[in-house]
Amino acid sequence: MYVWVARPRLLAVRTCVVSMVAVDSQGPQDSAVRMFRRERSIPLRGSAAALCNNLSVLQLPSRNLTHFGVVHGPSAQLVSAAPEGVPLAQRQLHAKEGAGVSPPLITQMYESDGSVMVYWHALDSGDASPVQAVFARGIAASGHFICVGTWSGQILVFDIPAKGPNIVLSEELAGHQTPVTDIATEPAQGQDYVADMVTADDSGLLCVWRSGPEFKLLTRIPGFGVPCPSVQLWHGTVAAGYGDGQVRLYEASTGTLHVQISAHARAICALDLAPEAGKLLSAAEDTFVHIWKLSRSPESGYTEVEHCHGECVPDTQVCGARFCDPSGSSFAVTGYDLAEILRFSSV
Repeated sequence: MYVWVARPRLLAVRTCVVSMVAVDSQGPQDSAVRMFRRERSIPLRGSAAALCNNLSVLQLPSRNLTHFGVVHGPSAQLVSAAPEGVPLAQRQLHAKEGAGVSPPLITQMYESDGSVMVYWHALDSGDASPVQAVFARGIAASGHFICVGTWSGQILVFDIPAKGPNIVLSEELAGHQTPVTDIATEPAQGQDYVADMVTADDSGLLCVWRSGPEFKLLTRIPGFGVPCPSVQLWHGTVAAGYGDGQVRLYEASTGTLHVQISAHARAICALDLAPEAGKLLSAAEDTFVHIWKLSRSPESGYTEVEHCHGECVPDTQVCGARFCDPSGSSFAVTGYDLAEILRFSSV
């Protein structure tokens, strides 16, 4: 494990629109009926940068540890914590300078504890103008590949060997015309036709892919005028969070819209999934974090949604949120200018 610092027939489509009001989303004050409670926070050496999806979580059950990663300025903070939230170690992973690149437009790969940098890759600015921002954004693993989105809309695919640091750039995918915002994957479970990766961009366009020795673009899901900062993939369903506060669920293989949720009053900054429980987490600039239960209707096969919990993080510009375990029994939140990681666990 590595860390990066970087249909034609109308009746075939059933759209379910769910409206939500952010008022009283914290739920009843009686703790006996609340699903989650605030736990001990994890201190950071610096606050989280105002970037969408600015929190990564890696649980290591065999070592009884959880790694948290947060970007702060030109560096990433990696915190190792015990289950009760006690920080055991903290590292600063700084951007590599030099290497013939000015400014240093480089993505870097480390061991999961941040102890060793095993690979770095300089981004090609190509025909970018001097005022064009050049960056990498969005990352996900698919089998022995790691995919990274870029400012140009290309997806860099790195082949990771089973042993050793011989990492190579194996492919560059062209599906987007605007900067990539996020990438999500799920295991294909051995079925050749299954879509197992989705990418999103600043125009709201979604590209659905099948991974393999050669990645294949299966379908494009058009945007509708707003960015899609965060995306997830669950059992063949694409969950996309948009800049207008909506969450939309699509059939990955066809692009059919299943559910549209008016989930937040402001732009969504993070989505996450707890695959074992089918829980979807959404966080936005309206200071709210919502948790939804996803399920497949046995009769129609469509994805259905139930709202489970709403949590307000007062006076905080939320910029990252993630489940801390595959069952969705706990989650963590970061905020701009907030020098701590907020933790919540099920009651």
